[in-house]
Amino acid sequence: MFLYIDGRKCEAQSGQTIMEVALQNGIEIPHLCYDKHLSIVGACRMCLVEVEGSNKLVTSCSTPVAEGMKVTTQSPKLTETRKMIIDLLLSDHPLDCITCEANGKCELQKLAYEYGITKSSFDTEQDPRFIIQSENPFIEVDPNKCILCGKCVRVDNEVQACGAINISYRGFDAKVSTPFDQGLDGEYSSCVFCGQCVEMCPTGALTYKPAKGKGRDYEFNKVVTTCPYCGVGCQLELRVKDNHVIQVGSVYDEANPNSMGETCVKGRFGYDYINHPDRLKNPLVKRNGKFEEVSWDEALEYTAQRLGEIKDKYGSDAIAGLSSSKCTNEENYLMQKFMRAVIGTNSIDNCARL
Repeated sequence: MFLYIDGRKCEAQSGQTIMEVALQNGIEIPHLCYDKHLSIVGACRMCLVEVEGSNKLVTSCSTPVAEGMKVTTQSPKLTETRKMIIDLLLSDHPLDCITCEANGKCELQKLAYEYGITKSSFDTEQDPRFIIQSENPFIEVDPNKCILCGKCVRVDNEVQACGAINISYRGFDAKVSTPFDQGLDGEYSSCVFCGQCVEMCPTGALTYKPAKGKGRDYEFNKVVTTCPYCGVGCQLELRVKDNHVIQVGSVYDEANPNSMGETCVKGRFGYDYINHPDRLKNPLVKRNGKFEEVSWDEALEYTAQRLGEIKDKYGSDAIAGLSSSKCTNEENYLMQKFMRAVIGTNSIDNCARL
């Protein structure tokens, strides 16, 4: 079928929404609560559009397309409506963008800039209403900056299937909370600290605690790599500044094992070893009771000599091998092949089984 968006003829499939068709045709519609990986709730109302023949504005994220539909995404009426929505959101939102961890990445900040809203006409609330939750070592929660888009709740329930958070209370007291409001590391919490909620948050309500004060999104050099912690092969986005990993983000790609951006707590937060002062950078050989740095050639020659001596004196089964899940599958294959074919033992295991 075909429809017209801002006078442009667009092809669509039955069941698609206006938002989906617009985005696949490079037509940007402002939104805060929409994400293609999550269910539709139409909470933020920023994606309102005009449809010819309708006497009201409709949410483009939840409105299915129809043959011959004529959609307008930019008009004076829509601009004023979106300005009012931003104004209302800012009326109860801290304006500390200068020091906020999400500065430069915050979707609300971008929309306020785009629509020229510098402050709320409703007299912005100055005193925080909620306590910042920072008890756990990984994620800081500031409910005062939450706009109740529900993206964190949906990714937690629909992608991670943890059920760790949901929207609690009503009206002006509504906020995203954990069971019995005890925090992410509370007694009844099922949070696994995957960080998916932080990745989805469009404001600074959820931030990575280990990265606090170490850099902003626009300062990072972003490198896609494979997580080294196990054999799943999850793709990660390393956010690097001054040759140090500051954050680990998600990569959304259907070709990846973690196509929805999932990762575990180790993949998301276990990167402090990279620049740790105790990390070994060269092979060590113990001589006279003390470890000494040697070259790789010397280390390999020494290892081969000692393995040969042990095998000749005590037999192949006196030697066992333990490989690492941080290695590639190919390296682990070579390790087990070496132990079985060269050493002659089946005593080979991997740390993923321990």
